[in-house]
Amino acid sequence: MTEQRADSPGAQRAPATDMSLLGIYLNDHLAGATAATARVRYLLRSCAGSPLADALAPVADEIADDRSGLLSIMGRLDVPVRRYKVYAGRAAEQVGRLKSNGSLVRRSPLSTLWELEALALGVEGKLAGWETLRDLAATDERLDRRRLDELIDRARQQHATLEALRHRQVEVAFRGG
Repeated sequence: MTEQRADSPGAQRAPATDMSLLGIYLNDHLAGATAATARVRYLLRSCAGSPLADALAPVADEIADDRSGLLSIMGRLDVPVRRYKVYAGRAAEQVGRLKSNGSLVRRSPLSTLWELEALALGVEGKLAGWETLRDLAATDERLDRRRLDELIDRARQQHATLEALRHRQVEVAFRGG
């Protein structure tokens, strides 16, 4: 029988959480949450007064609240916020506004569709992040399992809402509905 090195693939890790890797992971999620919060607020301003804005407003509030929740979790875990990643998230969101949408002067229905797709993908990533933390909560008392279960459920609901809005926007963008 050969001895397996502790750093080799498939090696068993100690139950302790590698905080340096978790810090990178959570800061990456924070960058994504920052971008998503800015994107959903931009979409709300762009669609102000429409049924889409009315349906999206509660999700936008939750996305911002989830970002605050992530910051709170990072604080409980003593994970420092890496400001450069937060700034990178903001910058990425703003660069995303520069893409071609088939209309030079006014907002295109394609822009709204793209933004809803991006938000839905972001919420899927957030869900994966909450699930990862939920897995870690089995051995880390600093993580509140019940709160993570709530965040997981809320992310699933947000995704369902965004997908329904996205499907409606397909009609608007491609069928003039």
